[in-house]
This record gives sequence, structure tokens and C-alpha cells, in this order.
Amino acid sequence: MSMVNGPVALDIKDIIQCQRNRYPVLLIDKIVELQPGERATGIKRFTYNEWFFPGHFDDEPNVPGFVQIETLVQTFILTFLCKEEYKGMKTNFVSINNIRFKRKIVPGDTLRIEASLKSFKRGIAIGSAESFVDDEPACSAEFVVAVPDILDQFKPKAPREA
Repeated sequence: MSMVNGPVALDIKDIIQCQRNRYPVLLIDKIVELQPGERATGIKRFTYNEWFFPGHFDDEPNVPGFVQIETLVQTFILTFLCKEEYKGMKTNFVSINNIRFKRKIVPGDTLRIEASLKSFKRGIAIGSAESFVDDEPACSAEFVVAVPDILDQFKPKAPREA
């Protein structure tokens, strides 16, 4: 992680250390601004060489909705997985709410994703993210994400038999 006039920035090597997504589903190219435990701003550059464009659609390529949501959540989880005590932990969706698609994203577009962490308690992260192409809103959603290794510490234990 490197300091860039205050907030932290992450290159692809740092991102790979913090979270567990790998090719072909690692979608964030870099984090340009990060305030651990609060917010992150990620960048994804879409080129025609992306694996999904030939099938979505060869006559009018555009980024599928699930890929847009995944870019949002990958930026969101870095708001807490960047912290040393959570680095590299697995995450699971609990819920995705209030999804809004506001524009088509096509090859050549650069997506800027702004994510914020509202709370992180007992292995449950709550927050949201929104994306932009040239300052024009593209997609937004709210997330609840679990970190099983932390969450399991708070599950009730089965009573012992006598």
C-alpha cells in the first residue's frame, strides 16, 4: 500500500493480497483512494478483450449487470479487507439491495467506483457503492457482506452433553 497525499492507494498486487478474487473474476484494476474502515475509490477499465463481451453481445457489446455489481462489491469489501486483521479473508453476500442501472457501459469506458462502509460489527459489513463513467452515474447498490471467519466467533456454541 502506498500513501498518495494522505489516503492510501492500492495497486493490483496490493488488491490481490487483500481479497481473494482472481482471474477471471478479479475486476478492480486499482484503488486510487482508500480510507481504511471508511471508504474506497476503485477504477475498472473495460476493453473489448474482456471475456464476457463476445457473449454479451457480439453485435452490441456492453457490460453485463452481474459484472457491474461485482465491481461495486469488490471495491466495497476493500474498505475493510485492507485492514491488516482482515486481509485475505473470505467474504459472502448476505444481501444486495436497491440496485440501480443508470447507463450502458461499453468497451473503452473507465468505471470509477465509490464505496462506503457504514458499519462493520461481528463480521457483518454494511455499506454501499456507486459507479460513474465520465462523472455520469452508471450503477449503484447497497450491500450486506459477511466475513465467515469473524462471524463464526459469535455464533452460539452447542451445549455439551453431560
